Amino acid sequence: MIRSLVCLFLVGALHAAPPYPPEITDARSEVYQTADEVEMKLWILGKKVEGQAKPAILFFFGGGWNAGSPTQFESQARHFAGRGMIAMLVDYRVKSRHGVPAVECVKDAKAALAWVRKNADKLGVDPKRIATAGGSAGGHVAASTGTLTGLGNDERPNAMILFNPATTLGDLGEWKAHRTISKERLGVEKPEDLSPAHHIGKHTPPTLIMHGTDDSTVPIGTVEAFEKQMKKLNRSCKLVRYEGAGHGFFNRGKHRDQTLQEADNFLVKLGWLPKP
Repeated sequence: MIRSLVCLFLVGALHAAPPYPPEITDARSEVYQTADEVEMKLWILGKKVEGQAKPAILFFFGGGWNAGSPTQFESQARHFAGRGMIAMLVDYRVKSRHGVPAVECVKDAKAALAWVRKNADKLGVDPKRIATAGGSAGGHVAASTGTLTGLGNDERPNAMILFNPATTLGDLGEWKAHRTISKERLGVEKPEDLSPAHHIGKHTPPTLIMHGTDDSTVPIGTVEAFEKQMKKLNRSCKLVRYEGAGHGFFNRGKHRDQTLQEADNFLVKLGWLPKP
């Protein structure tokens, strides 16, 4: 039987813990909100250029909504900063550090996006070219910003780049969830309430998904269901399958470069970046 999305909870524990709080050389940090008396920060790479509004990308780390560190996407952020973007590594509350369910992770992501758009001039960011990106549970959080309504605000990204994301948390069309995630863990009444695939609409921006065909933590069928729903509603979505790749493949070996190039190509096609 395909392992359920419940395995997401264990991902952070299966690997050596990254440093936390993160130390990101040459990055400047900003507090984007204070939640439960805790200052939540994001780290910024890329320089503001007077008279030039740059595209921006916000990265959300994975770790089952339980753990993880913003450093997970440091190499990707540095790449896009080098390509002329303002790249940001976002911290958000998780269960192991803050005792919160997944819905609070989404609220933090939405707050970070709203803060960036509100402070676009100060940051040197084009408010009409802001992408959210993330992997695994961070992919879920990033996808939620472009799908779920409410939860603090209705700011939307202008593009989404998702690495083996948890996009479909309940039954959708032909896709049937093998198990469900408890409402205590999610912080909502039923999984569909926090499932990006169930909340796609005209507000959902162009999306790139990169997923391994052998992912047993977040089965590829979940993103195929998301892609199908996007196309059903005439939303732009590209799903790139990586044969034989498992969960977290995007930060290992050749797949790191391959997925980074795919993401770069996606932004070039949108007109956000020049051809390399």
